[in-house]
Amino acid sequence: MRALPVVVAILLVTVPIAGTTAPAAGSGSPPVIEAPEPVRPQTDASQVDQSNLTFRTLSAPAETDARIGSSPRGANLGPALSFAVDDTDAAVETAAVIDRIENAETNTERQQLILAALSRVERDEVSLHSRQMNALRAHAAGEISDRELLDELVRIAATAREYDERLDEIDALAEETDGFSSPTRLDELQVALQVYEGPVRDLALRTARGEVSATEIHVESTSTSVTLATVVDDDYVRETFRNDRWDRGGGEISNDAAINVTTSSYPETTALREPDAFGAGSVQRITVPHEYGFLRAFVSGGTEGVFVEHQRFDLDSFPDTERASESGDGFNVTVDRSYAGGPVTVTVRDEETGEPAPDVTVTKSVGDGDSRAIGTTNADGVVRTLSPAESYRITVVDEPRVVVVDDLQPIPTPRLVDDE
Repeated sequence: MRALPVVVAILLVTVPIAGTTAPAAGSGSPPVIEAPEPVRPQTDASQVDQSNLTFRTLSAPAETDARIGSSPRGANLGPALSFAVDDTDAAVETAAVIDRIENAETNTERQQLILAALSRVERDEVSLHSRQMNALRAHAAGEISDRELLDELVRIAATAREYDERLDEIDALAEETDGFSSPTRLDELQVALQVYEGPVRDLALRTARGEVSATEIHVESTSTSVTLATVVDDDYVRETFRNDRWDRGGGEISNDAAINVTTSSYPETTALREPDAFGAGSVQRITVPHEYGFLRAFVSGGTEGVFVEHQRFDLDSFPDTERASESGDGFNVTVDRSYAGGPVTVTVRDEETGEPAPDVTVTKSVGDGDSRAIGTTNADGVVRTLSPAESYRITVVDEPRVVVVDDLQPIPTPRLVDDE
C-alpha cells in the first residue's frame, strides 16, 4: 500500500513560494496526466502531404457565446497549499478505506467492503461532475474569474487522480480475495475519472507550486464546455471538455467503434498512426501518439462522439497557421497566426542580412487594449504567444526601432468532422 502523504504542517514548509527554487526532480506529487513525448517517427514525415495536414480539435459548441480570456499563471502559495491539502485529505481517506478492507475478519466482509468502497467512488465521481459543471456555468456567466475556474479545475483533477489510484488499490485487493474478482464497472469508472484530468490542468498545478516557469493559459468556457490551452517550450498543449457530447447514461461502446469514431473525427491525425483504445462500458479512451505530437480522445457511448480531447503539438511543424509580415526599421517581422486560443509564432529577422534578431522585445495588444510584453526573441529570433479571439496587434520594439503588424485576425478553428 502507498505511504501516506506528508501532513499539512509539513506541507506549509515544503510548498514552494513564488521566486523560490523549484523542487528537485521526483520530490513533487505525480502529474495529473502526462501526455507522452511525440513518437519519432512511425510515419516518415517526408512522406506526409504537408498541404493536406491539419490537426482538427474539439472546441466549444458551434454558434455559442463563449466567454474567452487569458490567465497569467505563476507560483502562488495560497492555491498551491489548498491543492496539497485537498490531495492529502483524499489520500488519507484512501488509506482508511484500504486499511478497513485489509483488516476484514471474514472473506465475505472483505468482499462487501470492496463493493462498498467502489460504490463510494462512483458517488464521488458524480460529485466531481457536479462540481465541474457548476464551475463552468459560473465562469461562463462571469461569476468567477479565469484564475478561480483554473483553481477549481485543478482541485477536481487532483481529487479524481486520487480516486483513480484508490481504484488501483481496490482492484489489487479484489484480485487477492478468494472467490472474487474486480467488478467490470471498475475499469469504466477509472476511465471516467480521467475525464477530469488534463495536461493543461497539470501545468497550472505545477506553475502554482513554482515547479515550472509562469505561463499564459487560454481559458474558454460555455455552460457545457471548457477549453484550456498554453504554449510550453516548443509545444502547444490543449484540452477540451464537452458535456453536451457525453451521455452519462449511455449504452456500451466497443473499442473498435470508438476507434472508428476517432478516425472519422480526426482523419488527418489518425492517418499518421493507428489509434489505440482502452476502456469499458460507456467510455473509451483513444490514444494516438504521432511524430508531430499526441492525441488522447474520450468517446462516449450513446452519443458515439468525442467529448474530451487532450492534444500536444510540436510548434516547429504546426500546420494550422496563416502568415502575415511587415518590414521596416531594419527588421523583417513575420507572424504565423492561428485560431482563437491557438499558438502564434513571431519571428524577427534582420531586414538586410536575413539573420535572426535575438533579445528583441515583442508586445501584443488585443482590440483597443494596452500593449503587453509577451517576451523577447530567442536565438532563432522567435517568441510565441496565444491567439486572442478578436483583432490584435504585434509590436516589435528595439529602441529606437519599432515595427507594428496590425489588424491581425484569428483564423477559423479546424473543428472535428462531426462538429463542423
